[in-house]
Amino acid sequence: MVLIRFLKSAFGPPRRDEPSVDPQAEMNALIAAHLRGDPRAFGQIVARYQVRLLNFVYRMIGDRERAEDLVQEAFLRVYRHLDRFDPSRKFSTWIYTIASNLAKNELRNRNRSPVITLEQARPRDEELARPVDFEDKGNRPDDLYERRSLKALVEETVARLAAHHREVFVLRELEGKSYEEIADIMHCNLGTVKSRLNRARQSFAELIQPHLD
Repeated sequence: MVLIRFLKSAFGPPRRDEPSVDPQAEMNALIAAHLRGDPRAFGQIVARYQVRLLNFVYRMIGDRERAEDLVQEAFLRVYRHLDRFDPSRKFSTWIYTIASNLAKNELRNRNRSPVITLEQARPRDEELARPVDFEDKGNRPDDLYERRSLKALVEETVARLAAHHREVFVLRELEGKSYEEIADIMHCNLGTVKSRLNRARQSFAELIQPHLD
């Protein structure tokens, strides 16, 4: 699909869990260590998910500083309720659900208080507005410039999607989540996920096409 090739050229393939280990078993071991009182365990959990959640929430709400606040709140909620986590569930689904709910609440609050739009909420300073964790130091300067331009175009286009389309698009195309995990995070069935994703892809293609001609 042209869309997938375009996104890969800008960001590389979506992030996946390492196949050489069982990520759920490894995460459950960290949770168990934390609950036993290991002071390092929760820090390792944060290190694994902090950048990923920041990228996700930033793309959802378009405000880097506020995204950092929401991710911090997400980790605080995880910390408070980690003893209630069901180890039969996938941890990434749980923590993404928490972050997603916080992001959606933020967007709802904005709609109730018509002070700023999503685009106006995006940081104006180029350094702050740049997505995090995307730099490839091994590329040539012209390659970096081209990829950064593509990334910026994708980020701006994603920000223009309707919120319910933006969420499913980011989770699938940029985070690489399975349909089943997206359904759990969004509290909907697989049919709704696929339907929203198809509409999100179509909207994304229509919005970005004029910039590619």
